[in-house]
Amino acid sequence: MSSRGSSIIGVVALVWGGWALMAPSHGHATGMVHVPGAMGSHEMTVTSLQGMRFKTVVRQQYDFSCGSAALATLLTYHYDRPTQERDTFEAMYEMGDQARIREQGFSMLDMKRYLAGLGIASDGFRLPLETLEEVGVPAIALVDIEGYRHFVVVKGIKGDRVLVGDPALGVTDYSRAEFEAIRSNDILFLIRDQLDLGRANFNAPVAWESLAAPPYGTALARNGLADFILALPRHSDW
Repeated sequence: MSSRGSSIIGVVALVWGGWALMAPSHGHATGMVHVPGAMGSHEMTVTSLQGMRFKTVVRQQYDFSCGSAALATLLTYHYDRPTQERDTFEAMYEMGDQARIREQGFSMLDMKRYLAGLGIASDGFRLPLETLEEVGVPAIALVDIEGYRHFVVVKGIKGDRVLVGDPALGVTDYSRAEFEAIRSNDILFLIRDQLDLGRANFNAPVAWESLAAPPYGTALARNGLADFILALPRHSDW
């Protein structure tokens, strides 16, 4: 790796380290509230709406890190392999074409190489949603929202609804027609190993339950995804 690449990785590590010190230890925002009653008050644990959305999704921290966050989501919540975005980010960045990654973000090939290093077989397949539903395993898909290409995880399919883990927005859902309209291509990235585990965690109730929260601002969030991503730290901000 070049000295510039080493320097960038070093700065990334510092940024990640600072963020880790400030971030809560929980994967989703929780807190205690005091509820008054006739016999005195008692404490109740509550989870924010945003926290519910990210209960089964790893949130991306940088403008081009949706790929590393999507892969960490797939491993953590679908294959029982807890993985931080930092782990996938640093490994794929170090192994990959760093100039391309800085300009375009990670690719499915970067993901495949990372998983191969862990001894996990994976591939991209040209698949319609109907076939993915029949196979019953999660997949990473590339979508295009207002010109912004973005990796998400297809976490489940029920009837006309497609459950998506979005590294920027958390868990959301689309109609099949809506999702097909934003797919950049017909390629879905799947882990080929541990099919039983993948199937067991596809359409997981806990993921669908995240949608039970009132969808305040959901439409605005989808439409403004590009603006939201632009507000995240960029490599030039390091």
